[in-house]
Amino acid sequence: MTPHTPAAAARDPSYRGVVYPWHCDQNGHMNVMWYVGKFDEASWGFLARLGLTPSYFRESGRGVVALRQELDYRRELFAGDVIEVVTDVAEVSEKSLRFTHHMRHADGGEAVAICALLTVHIDRVTRRAAPMPQHVLARARAATLATNAS
Repeated sequence: MTPHTPAAAARDPSYRGVVYPWHCDQNGHMNVMWYVGKFDEASWGFLARLGLTPSYFRESGRGVVALRQELDYRRELFAGDVIEVVTDVAEVSEKSLRFTHHMRHADGGEAVAICALLTVHIDRVTRRAAPMPQHVLARARAATLATNAS
């Protein structure tokens, strides 16, 4: 898996933001907790594009939980850096999604960090895995095809 491919660069970011001074630690670079937070924001932007929107979650009684998250840090970020996250779909099943976020420096596209996630669609009452709606599965599978074609 490459951290930054031309196909990934052509897609709309699932997150775009800036590193603020309060994101930085005693080493002067963005602390790991903020990478996780920005990847989390990218997850919600990405899921909304698939149709898993806040209104869907409220109205359906469904939710999404992360079962596994793996991060790979490539480059330090400093206050004032503008970043983008693009998301590739790796695998789709009836109840789960495996996807990878690629964080890059917006000025030049240099790879900053990669976050691979395994998420499960759940029924919030029973707290058990539940099938995703067909339109969500269709969008996720289309994104998988686009990812694999690049």
